[in-house]
Amino acid sequence: MSVGERVLRATGGALCAGLAVLAVVLIAVWLVAISHDDPGPRARVLVGHLAAAVVAVALQRIADRRPDRLGRLASTGVVLLTGAVVALFWWT
Repeated sequence: MSVGERVLRATGGALCAGLAVLAVVLIAVWLVAISHDDPGPRARVLVGHLAAAVVAVALQRIADRRPDRLGRLASTGVVLLTGAVVALFWWT
């Protein structure tokens, strides 16, 4: 495995972990908000982050277990998915 592949897989793993933690934090923020009668994050944001985290974990699992082209594509998918989440939910 080349250095570039290792960097891609490590980056995908870090971004996957970040998406999962962010989804959990958003759920916690939503729970605190509704307990104080505030609207909190919208359902679209919660569902989007949860779905992205689930897909990212599935892709990263493939990337961790496959040293071939499919593993590289899965890592690339995690990076692209994270970019999509940032673009859709945080830059708009």
